[in-house]
Amino acid sequence: MLLYMSQSQEATPPPLHSVSVAGVVVREDGRLLAIRRADNGTWELPGGILELDETPEAGVAREVLEETGIHVEVDELTGVYKNTTRGIVALVFRCKPSGGTERTSSESTAVSWLTPDEVAERMAEVFAIRLLDALDGNGPHVRSHDGKHLLRG
Repeated sequence: MLLYMSQSQEATPPPLHSVSVAGVVVREDGRLLAIRRADNGTWELPGGILELDETPEAGVAREVLEETGIHVEVDELTGVYKNTTRGIVALVFRCKPSGGTERTSSESTAVSWLTPDEVAERMAEVFAIRLLDALDGNGPHVRSHDGKHLLRG
């Protein structure tokens, strides 16, 4: 049996994916938490790679705190997004701020509370849609993109 399993695995290597988590943190006034990434200067949701030993909810709370200084209560899954070029599957959760103070980190050069219009202006479509999906109440949404453009159908 082991010989059969190793042969089938050699014949078809398993797909390589990573799982990331991100938080759409919505303040009472409707503003949304965003970061400007230190590595490439783009505006995105706070988030990152899910650790092997943590739940998605714990991972998103950890990532938001690490990158922004804001503690959150995780509400619900609002979308699943796949970057088909890089093999990253992102789980996006709507969250409520529950404390902390905005601060940058080694991963962020700016932390800001943006209006939905500012999100659409500052973020690439593949990231802005994650915030806007979280606000529409019709999730969870499932979408794919190639890193720059949403893939339709």
